[in-house]
Amino acid sequence: MKFGFVLPNRGPLSTREGLISLAKQGESLGFGFMAVSDHIVMPRDISSTYPYTDSGEFPGGEFIGDCLEQLTTLAFIAGATSKAQLLTSVMVTPYRSAIHAGKVLATIDVLSKGRLLIGLGAGWMEEEFKAMGLNSYASRGGVTDEYISAFKEMWTSNNPTFKGDHVSFSNIAFEPKPMQKPHPPIWTGGESPAALRRAGKYADVWYPIGNNPKHRLQKPEKLYSYFEKVKENAYEVGRDPESISLAYAASWYDERKAHTTESSNRTILTGSFDQIASDIGQLKEVGVDYLLIDVLGFDLLSSSTGESKERMEVFSTEIISRVIN
Repeated sequence: MKFGFVLPNRGPLSTREGLISLAKQGESLGFGFMAVSDHIVMPRDISSTYPYTDSGEFPGGEFIGDCLEQLTTLAFIAGATSKAQLLTSVMVTPYRSAIHAGKVLATIDVLSKGRLLIGLGAGWMEEEFKAMGLNSYASRGGVTDEYISAFKEMWTSNNPTFKGDHVSFSNIAFEPKPMQKPHPPIWTGGESPAALRRAGKYADVWYPIGNNPKHRLQKPEKLYSYFEKVKENAYEVGRDPESISLAYAASWYDERKAHTTESSNRTILTGSFDQIASDIGQLKEVGVDYLLIDVLGFDLLSSSTGESKERMEVFSTEIISRVIN
């Protein structure tokens, strides 16, 4: 299993110094990948339902308007690191034109020497679509599916040609191709039936976040049942189900205290070191190959990286060591 952590692109830590410090710390501790989220503009008033809080409210309102662009940030991090993989977590696919995004992603993979992981999603914030002048919110799922096919065509064909409802191109040369062959791994997020179909049809890795109130996947057996559905969807479209790997994002990870559910059960990946190590063991048993945790915590409100770096070190020395042993 590879372990990853979230890098900040909002708030006081999202500075040159903060990003370099956290990225280098994580890489030196043996984290296998690091992730950056995606927002381009932040509407002042948001009524869209955020999928990953019980209230539906988007967290981090104190940073309104504050966000570094995702792909530029990953390109910067690529230059400051040498080993860890770089994950778009996730790139809101309809926000950028297909050819431009395909070129930027290929460039990052080339210049990072093949370290890019491409997490893709359809997006959730209608107000951001509108602010960017996009009328594709209602069709964002179809746009995302089509862009994935277009990306693969650009990245693998010597004479890329594509004709769809949302993107078309022909008579172009697309070079350089990504360093990874046939292309960087494509991770698709989401837990809805449509997201599971997308993963089965297109993904190299299915990448759910476990705390979606509509599809809560905080029990390994339930996560496994959803992953089996992804594999069924892959089989139905003629893909090898075993070619799809499983990642898991746990933004609520907490080694400082145990969280409890309404039924008073402990929430997975919270509590003591031994409890969390046991949870990770269970996730490995159901097929999780990549685990993403968020250690930013209260550092989001601070200009110091101290707490985040300390929590990364604790995870490496106290938890990963228990899993390995």
